[in-house]
Amino acid sequence: MITETSVIGNHSMSIAEASSSDNEILKTEGIMAETRTELQMIKMSEIQSQEVVWLWYPFIPYGKLTIIQGDPGDGKTTFVLNIAAKLSKGEGLDNDMKLTDPLAVIYQSAEDGLTDTIKPRLEAAGADCENISVIDESIKSLSMIDERLEEALIRTKAKLLILDPIQAYLGGSMDMNRANEARDMTKKLASLAEKYRCAIVLVGHMNKAAGNKAAYRGMGSIDFFAVARSVLLVGRVEGEENIRAVVQIKNNLAGFGHPKAFQLSEDGFLWLGDYEITADEVLGGIAPKANKLEQAKRLLRKLAETNNAIQSNEIFNLAEEQNISRRTLENAKKELGVKAKRINNSWYWELNKVKTD
Repeated sequence: MITETSVIGNHSMSIAEASSSDNEILKTEGIMAETRTELQMIKMSEIQSQEVVWLWYPFIPYGKLTIIQGDPGDGKTTFVLNIAAKLSKGEGLDNDMKLTDPLAVIYQSAEDGLTDTIKPRLEAAGADCENISVIDESIKSLSMIDERLEEALIRTKAKLLILDPIQAYLGGSMDMNRANEARDMTKKLASLAEKYRCAIVLVGHMNKAAGNKAAYRGMGSIDFFAVARSVLLVGRVEGEENIRAVVQIKNNLAGFGHPKAFQLSEDGFLWLGDYEITADEVLGGIAPKANKLEQAKRLLRKLAETNNAIQSNEIFNLAEEQNISRRTLENAKKELGVKAKRINNSWYWELNKVKTD
């Protein structure tokens, strides 16, 4: 049996095969034509320049994504709740959080109960709860691409949206470890922030990869970190049980902000302001070098409350128990104006004139 063929290069195929191949090509071209996006160009001369506006300079910008990350239990939620509480009253944590009026806030939490945890914490922080709203998830869980986010921003005119934690708002089908999926989702969220000039804060848990850079310890794809314009690390301060540090580890819009700190105690949240510590010290569980001097000063001031003079060896022993070196203790002694006096064969530190500042 003889079959008609067509010759293409050094290869031959039947007319039927050639026809089928042509049809596939035409079909593919048709699909490409349907999905092709029309090219549109924008000249930079047509773009109107705008300055970055800050909710909290240089940590939380309006119209952008900010990530606040840290290990579970290290105070991230307490930190953002106290920010929300302050803003709801038209107040700031410090002078760089400038407000003229109370702000509307949307706070979504997937890990803590509204009635027994979130509301009591807000009340303890003195929040005006009339200005803080929650999207009801009782019928359907929320995700980063949920249309209800935009509806809520329009209805409340909120200037701060908090999703705590990131991992809970990915949606059931999204794999946060896939870069393309993470990028698409965060870009959609970023477009909402820009459209409504709203600051969006994503709270994220760190993974357990000890020793890695902070950028790579955020749960999931590095693209979460890449899309955010500012990233803050919240963590414990070694040797200070109740103090938590806030260190900026990324800023694409301004210079890095000075590290901050807050204190957690039975009396609640206390903002401490500027604090001398680095991200490496927070991540590595290393006592900050600069703060050892402050720790030594606090020790001497505490002793001065009940003693006019103490034998120097006793002070050295107390300092050693707190891992304060003799050199650091001597520096603290000098800064506080403490004088040493020899009585019989022993040296005493006179604490009755310790500087309080």
